[in-house]
Amino acid sequence: MMFSSDGFDGDALLSLLVAACGLGILLLVGLLLRTLVPALKRYFIPAALLGGAVGLGLGPHALGLVPAGMHTTWSSFAGVLITIVFAPMLLGQNLPGFREAAKEAGPHVFYGYFSTFAVVGVPALLTYLVLQPLMGTNPLFSTIFEVSWPGGHGTAAGMEESYSSLGWEDGSSLSLSSATVGLLFGIIAGMVILNLAARRGLLTSAAAQGPSTGSDILPPAEASTDSTNRLRRGSLDNLAFHVSLIGVAVLIGVLLKWGVDQLLTGIPLFPLAMLGGLLVQLIVSRTPAYALVDKPTLNSIAGIALDFLVVAAVATISLPVIFANWLPLLIATVVVAVISVGIFCWIGPRIFPQHWVENSIVNFGAMTGVTSVGLLLLRAADPEMKTNAFRGFALRAPFASPFVGGGLVTALFPVLVMNIGNLWLGLACLALCLVMIGAAKATGIWRKPAAARPEAGAGAPA
Repeated sequence: MMFSSDGFDGDALLSLLVAACGLGILLLVGLLLRTLVPALKRYFIPAALLGGAVGLGLGPHALGLVPAGMHTTWSSFAGVLITIVFAPMLLGQNLPGFREAAKEAGPHVFYGYFSTFAVVGVPALLTYLVLQPLMGTNPLFSTIFEVSWPGGHGTAAGMEESYSSLGWEDGSSLSLSSATVGLLFGIIAGMVILNLAARRGLLTSAAAQGPSTGSDILPPAEASTDSTNRLRRGSLDNLAFHVSLIGVAVLIGVLLKWGVDQLLTGIPLFPLAMLGGLLVQLIVSRTPAYALVDKPTLNSIAGIALDFLVVAAVATISLPVIFANWLPLLIATVVVAVISVGIFCWIGPRIFPQHWVENSIVNFGAMTGVTSVGLLLLRAADPEMKTNAFRGFALRAPFASPFVGGGLVTALFPVLVMNIGNLWLGLACLALCLVMIGAAKATGIWRKPAAARPEAGAGAPA
């Protein structure tokens, strides 16, 4: 069914409101911590991450002060809010032509597919050569990192039926454990990478402003007044108008998902909502109402959703599952972690001619800990959206999200393991990585790394 036949009564809506208010309190606590501890700001740790860490400490896996029902509600927020983050990505700005779109999205698509094949190929050979003969590890173990790191907890849980049907009952549990490890690694390693990049002057925002050690509260002279209101309040509030546009984009995405699900299940909503936003943009831009559309206001709404998404995702990390079946998980995790950092350092500067750190870090985060981690890291690297990383990553979504990182191709890997084995799967994936490099060189995506210095404002969205 397209829409659930079960409505929400007043109590359910009140519980949802209270859960959202709880996340708001955590955000305020995170902001307070940034204010009281200057080092947190100096190391680019956002309030949403700090608030999420506090929520994690208060949750059922630690102090147990957060009610179980509220914690369960929080765990569902990320999958919903990511749709609101992506829906306005292509709204309120001049859309690039096909060549320009391919130029912006191409490197991001390359990064996503290359990462997928590497994160399947190397663990497949590791499982075949080491883990399976020495530790008796199930051959399907090789697939959990593609399922869990870019796919996240949702994909890991959703693969339970697939793994069980292939005779591996523990697959989903280990995938969930791996998803938790990947999320933690993505956040921690990503923050370390950003701090190293900032010290070397590789970040546009950091290079322009220097490390931030002052107050988060701007003086009146520096107060932001980006949003433009063209509507009289007696008619409709400016914020309500833009939220409504996003709502239309999301509804179009829901309709598209319903249609796609008739042919292929498992495709997430957020890239389809982004296509809904594109359709709204194409329609509204041909009417006088387009003058009312304000991109900074849309960015603010997406920013609100992103902050609540991050605090909810971090606060609901599952800690106990990390400690089960830890040895093969530890070995393979170290290998995959090295691969992910290696891809960032080696691939990034060769495929992104401008702002390679910002463009690579969002893909690094999405590779290790789902899209929300990528956006968290990009928010820390480029808080004012000066670079083209947000738009390039958004344009990537329709070409990658339905297929890799929790999509159709991800779901096929366990079947391939059972049919052709880890040896041939691993070799095939690594061969595809080499083919991709050759194709990238032939098409001009792959270039010799330039002297990496940030160009403030270059490549910023129109």
